[in-house]
Amino acid sequence: MIRFESVTLTYPDAAAPALRDVTLHIPEGELALVVGKTGSGKSSLLRAVNGLAPTFTGGVLDGRVTVAGRDTRTHPPRELADVVGVVLQDPRNGFVTELVEDEIAYGMESLGLSPEVMRRRVEESLDLLGLSDVRHRPLRTLSGGQQQRAAIASVLAQHPRVLVLDEPTSALDPAAAEEVLAALQRLVHDLGLTVLMAEHRLERVVQFADRIVHVHGDGRVSDGLPVQVMADAPVAPPVVELGRWARWEPLPLSVRAARRFAGPLRATLTALAEAPAELSADTVASPDAATVAELKQVRVQYGSHVALSEVDLRLRAGEIVAIMGRNGAGKSTLLRSLVGLTETSAGRVRVGGHNPVDLAGRDLTSAVGMVPQDPGDLLWNESVRQECDESVDPSQARQLFGDLAPGVDPAMHPRDLSEGQRLALALAVVLSAGAPLLLLDEPTRGLDYPTKHRLVGLLRRRAASGATIVVATHDVELAADLATRTVVIAEGDIVTDGPTRDVVTASPQFAPQVAKVLAPVQLLTVADVLAVLPEAL
Repeated sequence: MIRFESVTLTYPDAAAPALRDVTLHIPEGELALVVGKTGSGKSSLLRAVNGLAPTFTGGVLDGRVTVAGRDTRTHPPRELADVVGVVLQDPRNGFVTELVEDEIAYGMESLGLSPEVMRRRVEESLDLLGLSDVRHRPLRTLSGGQQQRAAIASVLAQHPRVLVLDEPTSALDPAAAEEVLAALQRLVHDLGLTVLMAEHRLERVVQFADRIVHVHGDGRVSDGLPVQVMADAPVAPPVVELGRWARWEPLPLSVRAARRFAGPLRATLTALAEAPAELSADTVASPDAATVAELKQVRVQYGSHVALSEVDLRLRAGEIVAIMGRNGAGKSTLLRSLVGLTETSAGRVRVGGHNPVDLAGRDLTSAVGMVPQDPGDLLWNESVRQECDESVDPSQARQLFGDLAPGVDPAMHPRDLSEGQRLALALAVVLSAGAPLLLLDEPTRGLDYPTKHRLVGLLRRRAASGATIVVATHDVELAADLATRTVVIAEGDIVTDGPTRDVVTASPQFAPQVAKVLAPVQLLTVADVLAVLPEAL
């Protein structure tokens, strides 16, 4: 179905090809997972499937890419639209209408389908992606996760034979991600849909894959069975890391498979009197610590939609707080309220004793820093160097960016960076201001596991120096590894607020992989296991 024949892709002014002599075959009816480090070339591989690279990205493509027998050299993207559906990292870039229902219908209109067929497929897609309740909502009012599902629905409604997805679950809550992946698996198994998917959150996806395509970062691409590739891949989900450490054979790719091996390990851990005091998510701020920010009876309403409903929340110095909940629960609204981007309908918000709405310029950036879901909103200069130079502390920004995304040419334009590299740049610029309150909205979108570990270390050091960090995230592995406290929001209300270890182990939805494998032992990460049992089994 998809064939790469000796493909080399070189972008203008690039020192080396993004793809080098790639030969690859993805058969019909397979789900192929594309893995690799941040900036390794995964998106370039995906864009080459329907000719976006190099038709729109620029550069030179040598070799041959065919999809369903059509050569991308002789068939431009518009002539592949009935065969290949594409959803890239930022779904907003692909929206052309205002309402959810209209967006799903638009692609079918372009293909000339009859109104009867369009109506039926719209209903099917709304149900398949869980969007029926927002069908008449403007796309701009949806959460990032709801926008992601709307983008996928609009492509699936066209019934493509090949579906190309770039980070399709990065903005989805765990339940929504499971629903989307289960729907894709049904289409693969029942209808022979071919799916090529790049994803950093491998813990969600790897067990569904028929094949893994590994993009090495130097232009090379290899592929193989998931168990074979994961055995020594530099990026691997926690369950695979645990299986490698414990030397389980065959290597488990899912929680269910790992639990079959985990009996002896659970017994050993249960026999210990108690776990060490210093484990991830265990250091909770003192109740006597200074209050950095506070919300009292805060209500935020957009028209008839209540985003936050009488929310009370106190944030103390040195805390790392994870805000979790379903898409559209109110997480981003809470963060925007703390930085003054959203005015409250009722209640009071205080940051450092001030209403953030009344702060501006250096007064605001010295009190609170925020990195939004789309880091591009903060980047407007012509190069990485200029972004760092115009930050509050240029040398600090350059150092932070180098730590999070090593090896990036400072002359590169921010739009030419990968999604994860843009996020790292926005983080570096905001962190350089040294604000005592840091707000991060989905800070691991586009980040591979090594970069995520570096980010965790950086944020822990900031918290140890007294900063308060609030992270709105669907990444349960990040919350388990980083947060000292977890707050769960549902329909604008806080329903749970407590130490992370207690909150996530009590919830099947928010529990990390290691906690599920070892339950009822309350260890959250592979690092926790190694801290208890430093010697390999």
